[in-house]
Amino acid sequence: MIKNIIKLFRIEQYIKNFFIFAPLFFSFQFTFTNFISALLAFLLFSLMASSVYILNDIFDVKEDVLHPNKKIRPIASNLITTNTAYFLSILLAIIALMGSYILNINIFYVLIIYLSINILYSAKLKYIPIIDIIIIAFGFVLRLFVGGYAINEMITNWIIALTFILSIFIALAKRREDIQLLLDGKETRRNIRFYNIEILNQSLKLLSVLIILIYLLFTLSPEVIIKFTDKIYMTIIFVIIGLYRYLYLTLVKNHSGDPTKIFLTDRILQTTIIAWLLSFYYIAKAM
Repeated sequence: MIKNIIKLFRIEQYIKNFFIFAPLFFSFQFTFTNFISALLAFLLFSLMASSVYILNDIFDVKEDVLHPNKKIRPIASNLITTNTAYFLSILLAIIALMGSYILNINIFYVLIIYLSINILYSAKLKYIPIIDIIIIAFGFVLRLFVGGYAINEMITNWIIALTFILSIFIALAKRREDIQLLLDGKETRRNIRFYNIEILNQSLKLLSVLIILIYLLFTLSPEVIIKFTDKIYMTIIFVIIGLYRYLYLTLVKNHSGDPTKIFLTDRILQTTIIAWLLSFYYIAKAM
């Protein structure tokens, strides 16, 4: 039972919540207090995310049963009852809200927004094409705000825009696998017929170029040059490598259905991300 409950929480998906540490990284305010605050914000948001995942599994149970991978989820496989799932979802949401209210009132408000939007998403909005993608991307932007409020320092609009576009890129890549399943006779989403694989392929290519452009403009912006150095733009090489590695996995290998699994298993992508983090830090500190 405990094993199934833990599986229901989708702890592996917490990797998405590392966006909460972005304001800490880009602020370069690496104090013990800031780290603890960001870590607590990460844990509280993760609990709320688990609450949302459970709720989503409840609403999606009929579709998950038809999915080759999602059918083994605890609710879809009847290992956990719907009533138990509702109880756990509510409990996690209450803990997250109470903890955030104590930690920072602004984080509390963001979590309420995140929960409210995802309730609407699970119940109705996920079936509206494009809107479903926008909501997913907005969720990542909310993670940035949680991280910013945790250390009382918000990041630039460049990073917010970059995160939003990058999230749309990943979400569209995920939708592409749903279309592949549809072509194989497995309709796992009600709205997937509104997407077209050729349009998605072109959109992914265009978004990758847009991400590179936004990142380049960010590195050349006056605030970055003043705060760090005019050499930050050199880190763009790792952004390009990472994006085109993801495009390769999506367009050639058709492995974009589970973004979390990609980031946790693909060694080239992991190495690229680590190289970007280290190069950014080294250039910013050494120049």
